[in-house]
Amino acid sequence: MQRPFTPKVVTASDLLIGDVIYLAADDSWVRELSRAEVITDEAHAQLRLLHAEGQQDRVVGPYLAEVAIGENGPEPVHFREEFRRCGPSNLRHGKREHAERPAERSCA
Repeated sequence: MQRPFTPKVVTASDLLIGDVIYLAADDSWVRELSRAEVITDEAHAQLRLLHAEGQQDRVVGPYLAEVAIGENGPEPVHFREEFRRCGPSNLRHGKREHAERPAERSCA
């Protein structure tokens, strides 16, 4: 029996900067998971992933990441995605250094 489809987001690494980025509903790439398009249909998820894979001049390694719908939008389900969302583990670099939102500061 096939497992039911769970909500997903398309994520990748920015080709030039290296940051974790997420595909938004308007086809832009955003750095905040809270702004990512949450996909609840498997066929639509595959189309969005194909769209991302076609942007080899912008992103590296796009894939579908499982999320849960939280109070402030999508939330990571797996540790790997939580770690990626927070940025580098060195507090003086990347997303952690410039965190403005409470959810982003909680990664510290």
